[in-house]
Amino acid sequence: MIPATFDYVAPATLEEALAALAEHGDDAKVIAGGQSLLPILRMRLNAPEVLVDLGKITDLQGVTDDGDAVVVGAMTTYADLVHDPLLREHAAVLPDAIAEVADPQIRHRGTIGGALVHADPAGDVGAPVLALDAELVIAGQGGATRTVAATDFFEDLFTTAVGDDELLTQIRIPKHTGWGAHYEKFVRVKHQWSIVAVAATVRTEGDTIAEAAIGLTNMGSTPLRATAVEQALVGKAAADDAIREACAQAADGTNPPSDLNGDSDYRKHLAGVLTRRAVLAAAKG
Repeated sequence: MIPATFDYVAPATLEEALAALAEHGDDAKVIAGGQSLLPILRMRLNAPEVLVDLGKITDLQGVTDDGDAVVVGAMTTYADLVHDPLLREHAAVLPDAIAEVADPQIRHRGTIGGALVHADPAGDVGAPVLALDAELVIAGQGGATRTVAATDFFEDLFTTAVGDDELLTQIRIPKHTGWGAHYEKFVRVKHQWSIVAVAATVRTEGDTIAEAAIGLTNMGSTPLRATAVEQALVGKAAADDAIREACAQAADGTNPPSDLNGDSDYRKHLAGVLTRRAVLAAAKG
């Protein structure tokens, strides 16, 4: 299907982009990589009058070291993040997850910011961003900026803390240097949206788990933290039997969907299995 007619603007700066949003209001739609928006336009599930393309704003691209944090520009593509040395060293669970996103063609176009603001609970970036305790920087009108914790960023299905006249500009990730990491994703067909996935990052002291952070993909209307498992893992031996017991709580407090890929109970079972695999792999480094 052919999308409805729309006007197109490609601002060169963040200020120009925000001005375009202010000018056009509800009639405008932001396009980043376009991997989520373009199919929606083709199916005419959304028909904006104006598309505001962020692709020319180079200030929103790239990964930088900021002392105790790694800063990721919202318009950085998946392909640039997968092999980024700063992320590999200090936040490895994020590139691990991004490596599972779709195929190389999509990873060269899709952006981390576009995926986060789209907020599909089956997407692969929300859970690792949660597990890494990231902060998200949002720019608004008049030069205003605010920083939102990842735990407060995802509000509901396809809904985030970013307002209609605001833009996500950065993801600030506290360094998890020396932490083991693993992203365990279950799909029926390669490159499919996650049926369930788990992002685990674990710090060990000797053979004991000292800290753990776990994000769940597609276990509710937003990405979720498995806080009961995180607490239960502290002090446990980094061995299968101890980890299995703690990870049995992975689905506590979740409300996964039921669809053609599996019902809610099936996903709850998967969450426990995948969490155990992810934590064990992360603990072993």
